[in-house]
Amino acid sequence: MFHNILVVCTGNICRSPMAEAVLARGLHGKSSHKVESAGIGALVNASADPIAMELMQLRGVDISSHRARQLTPEMGREFDLILVMESGQKRWIEQRIPELRGRVYTMGHWSDMDIPDPYRKPREHFEQALELIDQGAHDWIQRLP
Repeated sequence: MFHNILVVCTGNICRSPMAEAVLARGLHGKSSHKVESAGIGALVNASADPIAMELMQLRGVDISSHRARQLTPEMGREFDLILVMESGQKRWIEQRIPELRGRVYTMGHWSDMDIPDPYRKPREHFEQALELIDQGAHDWIQRLP
């Protein structure tokens, strides 16, 4: 059973905070799930990117209290499922924290897609990333108890 889900991207300020919010909202009421996020190269203690905050606010979700944090082996062990944005991030985690193998999948696993990083890019890149996050989250939510 996957009740504790960690969403991981690079800096933990763009994709993973949005994905954390989308998954948490989608899983609300379905079962007891804990959803959090981290980064493999986190901008530790940074808030979510202003464009990410704005896009989520348009959905009625406030991620302004988000603070970026670095993925650690100890943190990874707390989660049953770790969802990354890109296949390279999956390899990175499995090479550095081998005990997490079998728990790490891409957010777009079921559609065989990566979610490109919108960091320091125009708003439309964030919108595209959020659209792909929506698709990946929907696919995972359909498969989680």
